[in-house]
Amino acid sequence: MLFTISAVKVIAEVALLALFGQWVLGLLAGPQKDRNLFYQILQIVGQPFVSLARLITPRVVLDRHLPLVAFLLLLFVWIGVTLLKIQTCLRIGVALCR
Repeated sequence: MLFTISAVKVIAEVALLALFGQWVLGLLAGPQKDRNLFYQILQIVGQPFVSLARLITPRVVLDRHLPLVAFLLLLFVWIGVTLLKIQTCLRIGVALCR
């Protein structure tokens, strides 16, 4: 159980960092961001979560807002999994969670 919780937490953290890095790099690179190799790599990492956000949101949500929606959904997942991990560690003992 703890392994699954930790795995979901790590996946959420990597995706959150990729989406955040993509946003920051997009601000720095400007309109030529699509030619930036590192931006493209971050876009590949974050794309599955943006696609998932498209599946669960109504069509009213614009495509340019989907990365923000995906980021917020991942943030809620990360908070929930972190609270679940804390609860699990308190139940089984903190020494077993290290």
